[in-house]
Amino acid sequence: MLRFIALAFLQCALTASGQLTLKIAMNRMPAFSWTRLYFHSLFHNWPFILSGALVLSGVILWMHILKHYDFSIAYPVSSFSYVIGMLAGSMLLHENIPVTRWIGLALILTGIFVLTRK
Repeated sequence: MLRFIALAFLQCALTASGQLTLKIAMNRMPAFSWTRLYFHSLFHNWPFILSGALVLSGVILWMHILKHYDFSIAYPVSSFSYVIGMLAGSMLLHENIPVTRWIGLALILTGIFVLTRK
């Protein structure tokens, strides 16, 4: 079970890091538009490229997890990426997190703890 938890945590960290770098990339871009120039400029935005690499790494690790562990435990534990994402939003992006979200975070952590108990 410890190996599964470590792999699941790493997968969640990769996924959340990919989403965080995507947010950073989008903050550097002008207003979204369905133009060729806009999409071309994405590939000169290093956080966007890093985001793709991180998400792809997370997907590959997720494929390994799905192959070797029960979906009924793997999928709920993947919600830990929400925890990482919210903490990153607070600490790295300096977003204001209301109390209700902290309560939700505590509920997610409680659920993960209960799910991983034998």
